[in-house]
Amino acid sequence: MRVVVTLACTETGDRNYTTTKNKRNNPGRLEMKKYCPRLKRVTLHRETR
Repeated sequence: MRVVVTLACTETGDRNYTTTKNKRNNPGRLEMKKYCPRLKRVTLHRETR
């Protein structure tokens, strides 16, 4: 039931991270605050398709 998803920075569009999520518990798109190496600060990262 767990699937691998890619997280992209909302400001630069870079796909910096991969993680897993349970589609049954979290059917929507995942959002996390993560470090963006290009901007050198923490930004919001969203799940991409």
